[in-house]
Order: sequence, then structure tokens, then C-alpha cells
Amino acid sequence: MEKQWLQWAKELQAISQSGLAYSKNEFDIERFQRIREISVEIMSEYTQISNTKIRSLFANETGYQTPKIDVRAVIFNNNKILMVKEKKDMVTTWRIC
Repeated sequence: MEKQWLQWAKELQAISQSGLAYSKNEFDIERFQRIREISVEIMSEYTQISNTKIRSLFANETGYQTPKIDVRAVIFNNNKILMVKEKKDMVTTWRIC
């Protein structure tokens, strides 16, 4: 069972991330940034990991918080393989090699 402090920190992180994604008001943005920082402080306090490290691992996402899912497959056809160039490479292309 997940520890209560961890559940609170994760919930604060999710709330702040969503708030930062959708807020336009500078005062709301300040409040959501502070909520995010509180979640980092909680994680750091209970794990003894630096705020900087926690922030880079735990609080670096932007946009609405959703589960990140990744599926991989290999497709062969007549001794050829379908190759995909990753989106992070800026252009997704498909080609048969």
C-alpha cells in the first residue's frame, strides 16, 4: 500500500501541473507553481533526495497529467522491416527497408 505522504505529493503535483497548463492569470500561475514546489519539498523530505533531483524527475512535465503509454512492435514483410523515426526527432516517417 502506498504511503499517505507519497499519495499527497503525487496529487499535489498533478493538481499543480494541470493548473499550470490551463491558467492564464499570473496569480493563479504563482499559486500552482507553489503547490508544485510543496510537492517537491514533501518528496525531498521523505526520501532525502535533493529538491533539484526531485524536481527534474517528478515535476518536469507540462500539460495535463495523463499516464504515458508506449507500445513497440516490429513488422516484417518479405524479409523487410518497417522502420519508424521517432516524433522526438521532429518528423515521424515510415519506410520499408
